[in-house]
Amino acid sequence: MALIRGLQAFRGIGFLSAVTLAAEAGDLRRFRTAPQFMAYAGIVPSESSSGEKHQRGPITKTGNRLLRHVLGEAAHHARHAPRVTSKVKQRQADVPPELIDLAWRAQVRLHTRYRQLSARIGALKALVAIARELAGFIWAAGHLLQEEVPAAA
Repeated sequence: MALIRGLQAFRGIGFLSAVTLAAEAGDLRRFRTAPQFMAYAGIVPSESSSGEKHQRGPITKTGNRLLRHVLGEAAHHARHAPRVTSKVKQRQADVPPELIDLAWRAQVRLHTRYRQLSARIGALKALVAIARELAGFIWAAGHLLQEEVPAAA
């Protein structure tokens, strides 16, 4: 339950999204790095390499479809200027201060990144990139929260 409560500290992740993320990802400590979690969700760029030639393509989509969908929907909130709404503040009531700080840093970073990328590569591709970065913040939150809760034997 701590993971579900903690994920709701992020803007764009409500109860249903948090439950879906927790159920589909499971214990986030099983992913050693954030890119492993991103790959599990299927939001990493594909690559075609031969010798010294490297060409990146669209996202792989080989990961968990539900995770990818929820992350994509939550990424839409990065379009709006960073602020803590009363609804988000209410969801952050029982959350550790370190996680609240992480959620705020995520909001600022994702909004700034969205503005930069959407101007350069377009809104749709920017949202996919934001979803990927949001997955990294979620991975960090999972590790932060699950350090506090002893692992089940």
